Formats: sequence, structure tokens, C-alpha cells
Amino acid sequence: MIRAVPLRRSLLTLSAEVGDLMDHTPESAYAHLRDTQPRWFLTPHGDSAISIMRWPMVEGQVLHRDEDRVVLEDPVVLPDGQHARRLRLLSTRPEHRVAVLPLLADGVVLTERFQHATRTWHWEILRAAGTEGLADTDNAARQLQNELSASASELIGLGQVHPDPRVLADPVLLYAGRIDTVGEVAAAGGIRRVCTVPFAEAEEMALTGLITDAVTISALFRARQTGLTG
Repeated sequence: MIRAVPLRRSLLTLSAEVGDLMDHTPESAYAHLRDTQPRWFLTPHGDSAISIMRWPMVEGQVLHRDEDRVVLEDPVVLPDGQHARRLRLLSTRPEHRVAVLPLLADGVVLTERFQHATRTWHWEILRAAGTEGLADTDNAARQLQNELSASASELIGLGQVHPDPRVLADPVLLYAGRIDTVGEVAAAGGIRRVCTVPFAEAEEMALTGLITDAVTISALFRARQTGLTG
């Protein structure tokens, strides 16, 4: 008989919207997600994959869930056989996050935005969650309009990136958007400055550490490789 490994109890409770459950502990909510979102718990073939343990061996926990995201604590088996816990943040929405590199004349538009997680300012491109019912390209164009009051004359797909695959499960879709002007900047977006710099200067900012945002650096690299710098 395999003995279940007890988990420490948590004071966290979840609302009934996570499912019609007997109770709403973090463990029962995790079991509900395993049943209703099986793609979140797949383990690919291969000896080096990190597998997720299942009840009755052990159960994971839902640490947070709202209408946009869910934070999971997964019980895992590492490639060397050790048992551990790993955190994941997943989007609960089907729409992708999009990021847009605005191209203006011979330069790129960068915004200096305050980010809560690091508690500091970052030079970066535009990025936001997708809007329900809109295609990815429409979401990219919407970001240019909402943040910079700019209309895109052309949108070029630059592929996707995973900003931090150790914790963040979902990709960000990258776009470059050609615009003719920058209008009124969104007051509620946490942006304190907007600047337009030559593409080579933006790359230098990334090289010297003035730009540290991984999505922005990836977009600059992809744009260079795609030939959009001239």
C-alpha cells in the first residue's frame, strides 16, 4: 500500500467558482484543476523531464487564483529522483500576452515604466495581456493605441518568447509595429517617460544594462535578425 504524504495546512481558502467541491482547500482546488485542465499537468517523454507527482502519493496546492492568473505549488520528482516543490504562474485566459516594439522612422520607441515586482523603473517596449475576442495582431495594435495613442501602419510578427520558464508558464508573442507619431501617453500605465532612440542605441542600452527587461531584449534581437533595423 502506498502511503499518502500529508501536506502542511494553509489558512488560504478559495471561492466556490473554482469548482463544485466538497471543500475549498488549496489541495482540493489543485485536484480540481488536474481534472479540468489536464494539459497543465502533462509530462513529456524523456529521462530528464521533471514529472508531477499525483495523489495518493502527494497533492499540490493552489496558492492563488483570480480571473487572470493562477499560482500553483507542484509536487515534483526531479531527474535525479529527489522530491521537491516548484511554483508556477499560469494565465487563466486563452488570449496570449503580446509585446510590441514600436518603430518610428529610423528609431525605436521605449517607455520608462515602473514595475511592481522589482520596485523600480525599467526601459521597455509595450506589453499587456490579450483582450478577449481579439486576434493577437489586433491586441498588438490595441496596445499601440492605448499606450501611445499611435496607429500601426504595419505589424510584423517576431515569434514568441518565454520570459522566465522556471516560473512563468505562458509565452509572450512579439511584434514590431511601424508608427508615424507618438501621441498622448496613457496616464494610468505607470509610464513616466517615452523616448525615441536609434536602433543601435537601444541595442547599446541592452548591452550596457540600461535595458534589463528580457522581453524587450528579445524583441530587439529578433528585429535585428529579421532586418527591421534600417
